[in-house]
Amino acid sequence: MTSQPTPTADQIWCAVAEERAALLALLEPLPERAWDTRSLCADWRVRDVVAHLILSSEVRLPRLLRELIRARGDIHGLIRDSSIAHAEQHSATELLAQLRESVPVRFTPFGTGPIDRLMDLVVHAQDIAIPLGIDHPVPAFAGRLALEHVWGMRDFRAQRRFRGRRLIATDLDWAAGSGVVTEARAVELLMLITGRTTG
Repeated sequence: MTSQPTPTADQIWCAVAEERAALLALLEPLPERAWDTRSLCADWRVRDVVAHLILSSEVRLPRLLRELIRARGDIHGLIRDSSIAHAEQHSATELLAQLRESVPVRFTPFGTGPIDRLMDLVVHAQDIAIPLGIDHPVPAFAGRLALEHVWGMRDFRAQRRFRGRRLIATDLDWAAGSGVVTEARAVELLMLITGRTTG
């Protein structure tokens, strides 16, 4: 794997906008019933995943703190419950409009950065597309950054779970780990290390 230049925040935000626009293009033709399809994200339908992506572009600290107190400090429970509640309160048409408005937004919830928004979009777009049988390509720039970020994140514990394995993307310049080689497309590796698939 060759060394890649460190991307600027502006480059990452541009990729975030492109991924939001690509997700819009995926969602707009869907019939209403498809929005209730179970996603790859546990407990979430398609509409709940979309609601999560919308909320992550607009949450402000005071509101987050109030909801976190209500959730007794369970940040994952807070994210799950607030996303489901938002999805229940809005139609697919309204969620599409909100997602469209978020395309140029450059905001991150407290404790996160633009790379988190990009990774979230890349992974959750697949959470939506795969159960619907839709091939949703991931651009090389976004795919590489998402893989690098997930590989280093404590939440996913990828380096520990895949100790003794070398993962190599066949469609872009990315590899990590050492040991028994697993080769796959970047999107397949991303689903693997985020726990969506096993291998």
